[in-house]
Amino acid sequence: MSTSESSAVPADVVGRAIRLLVLVGEHPHGITLSELSRASGVPVSTAHRLVNSLAREGLVDFEASGKRYKPGLRLFQLGQQAGQAYGFAGTALPVMRRVTERTEEATLMSVLDGARHLYVHYVDGPLPVGVRSEPGRHGPLHCTSMGKVLMAFAPEEVREDLLERVELTPYGPHSITDRDVLRAEVARAAAQGYATADEEHHAGLRAVAVPILRPDGSLFACLSTAAPAFRRSLDDLVALVPVLREAATELGVRLPAR
Repeated sequence: MSTSESSAVPADVVGRAIRLLVLVGEHPHGITLSELSRASGVPVSTAHRLVNSLAREGLVDFEASGKRYKPGLRLFQLGQQAGQAYGFAGTALPVMRRVTERTEEATLMSVLDGARHLYVHYVDGPLPVGVRSEPGRHGPLHCTSMGKVLMAFAPEEVREDLLERVELTPYGPHSITDRDVLRAEVARAAAQGYATADEEHHAGLRAVAVPILRPDGSLFACLSTAAPAFRRSLDDLVALVPVLREAATELGVRLPAR
């Protein structure tokens, strides 16, 4: 996964500090000062001053041996508090575990975040070979079942904007690289209420996703089952849509407003 979408360097100090913090958060195994400066567009001297201020607040840790900055404990605590506020931990996880018990595959939850989707929760499957995910990481919209569903059920103006500007990077062997094909896929997802991805993001990976909608029909998040292609055909995954829909309906009612 790429570290960040290209954007203008924030002119204000707070904006630059936030940009650096986001970059550190996207590199759980650490990122050097020079890498931070290059990825953020912030001069090395300024990046050094700001990231050390973040470290003093516990938001960032500095690993002296590798000279790398990593997410700090305070950042983890804030993430946990945000998860509780969104209802992802206390409400979503039990429901997702029940889905995995029935499917025997990984269950993932994601929300729309700009021109990408953000993994917010994940339940591992019981089988020895399965799909792994990392909450807090971003995924592309055009080549994932979750991304297609999030676009399909987003407000019309948001959907149209995304369909025009998402980058059609060929991540997997079957990634969509034609904008007209993407439009057709998103329209199909809206009509049938689910989307699939067949080795589009990663070779050997298939997935199906459904939207999590509020009682008023507005989009909140999406729920997905993902599995190795050798174990699950697309038809197998589509057969699991009723299980996902049942869970999504429950979550749409129980998750707190955000």
